[in-house]
Amino acid sequence: MRHLVAHRKLGRTSSHRKALLRNLCTSLILHERIVTTLPKAKELRPFAEKAITLGRRASKSRKDGDAGDALNATRQIAGYFFAGNANRDWSKPNLQKEERTAGVAALKKITGDLADRFADRPGGYLRIIKLGRRVGDGAEMAIIEFVGSEDKKTKVKKDARWIS
Repeated sequence: MRHLVAHRKLGRTSSHRKALLRNLCTSLILHERIVTTLPKAKELRPFAEKAITLGRRASKSRKDGDAGDALNATRQIAGYFFAGNANRDWSKPNLQKEERTAGVAALKKITGDLADRFADRPGGYLRIIKLGRRVGDGAEMAIIEFVGSEDKKTKVKKDARWIS
């Protein structure tokens, strides 16, 4: 029996697994569609959906005028991404405007665009589409994307390595 065994280990230590999920979540938020292995996609789905729900809560609180709850939710969401200015050299003066790193851009997008898009949806923001096995190692591949992204005309390249 598998009591109290909730998540996949993905062959990594806990810190490596957490870093992997944060990286995948950041990429998913920014690009709205990623191709990865099926176990990683299945593990990423609840992780990213919790972040989107927090983004909805932050956006709703901001509109209702509750700044404290909005700030708390935004800080909780930041835990799902890497810190925004980790690569900045603080010893040098910031003479030119540096671009925002992926974590800051993902945080801005999740509390803005995605929160508005999924404001009326109670859950189930992501879908997983199976692609078949990868030729190199036989890993099951999948696309994880946002529901409603079929409205956008995005093309998926069919790579010969993934066709079974």
